[in-house]
Order: sequence, then C-alpha cells, then structure tokens
Amino acid sequence: MNPLPAKDHVLAACRGIVGNDHPVLRWASELATVHQRRLTALQTGRDELEGRRRELVNAIDTWVAYQLPPSLGCARLHTESLGAIIDRLSEFTAVAHAALAGAADYDLWDAWEALAELAVGYDDLQDEVSTGRRRLPGTR
Repeated sequence: MNPLPAKDHVLAACRGIVGNDHPVLRWASELATVHQRRLTALQTGRDELEGRRRELVNAIDTWVAYQLPPSLGCARLHTESLGAIIDRLSEFTAVAHAALAGAADYDLWDAWEALAELAVGYDDLQDEVSTGRRRLPGTR
C-alpha cells in the first residue's frame, strides 16, 4: 500500500475537499488556504502566513520520513521534499483559481499549465517513491 495520497486527492485537498483523514491531505488543504490568503494579504500578514507555511511543509516532511519504507539501494534522490512539492501544488492551485476568477495579476493559461505539469510530476514521483526507485530528501 502506498502511504502517499493519489494526485487527484491532493488536488481536491488543495481546493478544500479532504475526502479522508490522511494527514498529508489535511496539511495540503491548510497550505492552500495559506496561499489563498497570501494572494491578498498585506506585508505584515504575509510574515505570519509564511511562518505557518513553513510549519506545514515541515510537518509533511517529518511525516513522510517516518512513513515511507526504505528505498532500494539504487534509488535516485529527488531534488525536493514532498512538503515542498505539496506546497507548490497548493500555491499553483490558489493562483490558477485566482486567474480563473479574473485576477488581473495572473495569466489563466500559464497558471493552469504550471499546475497541470506539477500534478503530473507529483503522480510520477508518487509511483517512483512507492516502488522504491526514487527517494526523497530526509528519508532512508
């Protein structure tokens, strides 16, 4: 069984729809809320949001380090932690939906393209990590 949630569940969590009690999905949902608030926050509010964002990324990375089985000896190291990837998926989701809502600061096509590409990358990484062919920073 793969301890990492499927891409579709992560994307749903980034929109506030957490279908089960998986901790990564709860943290992804909260990260998305942080990113949505960052889009409109004043600088003083952004500092607090940035601190919470770092806490959530760290929570994901800590959870993953204890949940993933050891990787194969030949497993290649990925360049980003899972927390960093979920953080970017959450951010890209917030930006894509802001662009869809007509926020002038964001190009609709670019926002959705970036989100789609990262989602496919997450899906590939999830497969590689679950089969032991890739390992994440901070894991065995």
